[in-house]
Amino acid sequence: MTKEFLYNFIKQHTLGVLSTISPGNKPEAAVVGIAVSEELEIIFDTVKPSRKYQNITQNNLIAFVKGWDNETTLQYEGEAAELTGADAGKYKEIYFSVFADGRQRAETWPGLVHFKVTPKWIRYSNYNAPVNIEEMSF
Repeated sequence: MTKEFLYNFIKQHTLGVLSTISPGNKPEAAVVGIAVSEELEIIFDTVKPSRKYQNITQNNLIAFVKGWDNETTLQYEGEAAELTGADAGKYKEIYFSVFADGRQRAETWPGLVHFKVTPKWIRYSNYNAPVNIEEMSF
């Protein structure tokens, strides 16, 4: 399994289930639109009043599940950081290349922010013959 393989798999799936932990240590999950950089960083947006935003500001460790068609999935764990500063534009452009309407949302939705997630661990699972389950740590 290579970074290029994982990049192509993630890029095919523009939705993922994001899991966070609430300040009360309860799990919470939400489907979000995602884009991916060639370094396997996931970019997504949300609004500040959302539970996911509040959770990430308290605990930036998150998990994603992507795929799921044909018994093929990707589990992804990483650290989320709100996009600010010089690199923010680069990552937002990656997101906007997948979600063209994201640019308008960024200009018109109050409290909209973007996050970049740096991968720490990824597992690719394909349960079709021949079964293939591989992990990568960062």
